[in-house]
Amino acid sequence: MSDTPVRPGRPSARRLPKLPPAVRGLPSVSALRLSPPSDTWFKPALSVVVASAVPHLTLLALGRLDLVIYTMAGSLCALYGHGLPYVRRARAVAGVVLGMAAGLAVSLVTASLTGSTAVLIAVGALLAAVQKVLCDAARIGPPGHVIFTFVSSAALFAPQRLGQIPGHLALTLGAGAFAWLVTLAPALVRREGPERRAVARALEAAAVCAADPGPRHRNAAAAAVHAAWQCLLASGRPTPVRRSLERLVVQAEAAFVAPSPGVGAVEPERLRAWAALTRGRGPVPAPPPAPGTADELYGIDAERAARRAREGRRALLLGLGPGSPLLPVAVRTLIGCALAGYLCAALGVGRPYWAIVTAASLYQANLTLSWNRTLQRTLGNLLGVLVFAVVLPVSRTGPLALVCCCLFFGFAAEALITRNYWLGSVAVTPMALLVLEFGGTHPAGELIGDRVLDTVLGAAAGFLAATLVTNRRATGRVERALDATDRARAAAERAGADPAAAPTERDRARRALTASLVELREAGDTAAGEWWQRALPEQRLLAAERAGHRTLAATAQRRGPMAHAPSIGAE
Repeated sequence: MSDTPVRPGRPSARRLPKLPPAVRGLPSVSALRLSPPSDTWFKPALSVVVASAVPHLTLLALGRLDLVIYTMAGSLCALYGHGLPYVRRARAVAGVVLGMAAGLAVSLVTASLTGSTAVLIAVGALLAAVQKVLCDAARIGPPGHVIFTFVSSAALFAPQRLGQIPGHLALTLGAGAFAWLVTLAPALVRREGPERRAVARALEAAAVCAADPGPRHRNAAAAAVHAAWQCLLASGRPTPVRRSLERLVVQAEAAFVAPSPGVGAVEPERLRAWAALTRGRGPVPAPPPAPGTADELYGIDAERAARRAREGRRALLLGLGPGSPLLPVAVRTLIGCALAGYLCAALGVGRPYWAIVTAASLYQANLTLSWNRTLQRTLGNLLGVLVFAVVLPVSRTGPLALVCCCLFFGFAAEALITRNYWLGSVAVTPMALLVLEFGGTHPAGELIGDRVLDTVLGAAAGFLAATLVTNRRATGRVERALDATDRARAAAERAGADPAAAPTERDRARRALTASLVELREAGDTAAGEWWQRALPEQRLLAAERAGHRTLAATAQRRGPMAHAPSIGAE
């Protein structure tokens, strides 16, 4: 018993500071469970097959399959941008192609100037760290930085001469241009396809929230609605279909913020029916107007016009600025990739680039997710090596068989990876090993042994670096997100309570509050999975989320020109 006196009516537990656990438990079985496939899994799978097949078959006809590694760098760009509206996708995939060519150029120049394994590993680790932080800051992906690192690391250990580099980069840019066309080709058939899918997801999430209200479903609905607005805002000029989609998002928003079924709510069954029609190829459903909304949806056109490339550059600079939580992850990537590469080189692996790629692939938003990826990557690669051993005799029956095997595993990887990363890795591993066969046959035992060693050492070294390099800035991100949410909530309350506020201002404030709540939840989830950091302001975070959603619910009843609406702050 403590001799410290306790005041009546005040539990003694409140007098004791609650210390965060230094080490949190890490999941194991849950990291390997399969999820339902993504609703768009076939899009990147088909795109990468088409984007790869044409260059592969062209090189096959020319008898130059040894150049596949350079065209493949451009073809893999077809994996990106499938969740973006086509206007934004065109810019994003073009940036991916240029970024891929830039990383490849650095690798090829380095490989042509030095044969030192130590230098090559150092450059590979540095490239992996830069690619990781740039992809995270730009929020490009999936698949994010891993494809960039795979291409640049493999090129570092390929024989190269300075005079060959311009031609090899031309092959990459040519294949990348074709991949760009492949990713944009669906716009000829269904111009608003990405927007329709984003709005359908918002309607489905709102239906789940309306049927079973709770913090988890409410946060998921807020994220889906925010993603739908962002997709529509980035979709280019308005069309009749996009106008209908905007009205559907308003209905989804009203459904998940409605405080009770009788106030502005929409039945879950109707939301699901709208979602099914929106996903289909028929006309977009035309919902009844939400209370207080007008045809122009209060300034969404002006907000769309304000979202230009300068805002994307500003977001990128903020993500890379001083105090960014991305910088510790970049340091983890640099140290982990370098350590993995040097360990494999010390054990006699001639081309330890796979260890660098393995380590680079582990780094996710926090340590818990990185642990999950470590398990998934290790299991998937080891099983993939077994698949490679079975397929290798078939691939060596002829050049066409080798090309077909690579295309098959490229499709399988994208088809399976949305179920779980380890399942996709089972297909990625044989594809990556078969690429080496384009340059000439290698002893099967050597390929398999090196890949197993690279995988184990890369995973071990990569996760060791993740545990040693702490990310204490994750809590700082939560605190900044809390402050931003408080400001957004205050602005929304002022706009909703001011009779003179323009409808444009009210809706923009609502969207800003929704965005801040999504960022707050993301920051909280990221920080909760980190080790060795300051205690999270969990009570403040929960209170800010509740207050933000209450404000959204209150302003939902005051949409449009309601000059005599009661004060929000009075509720």
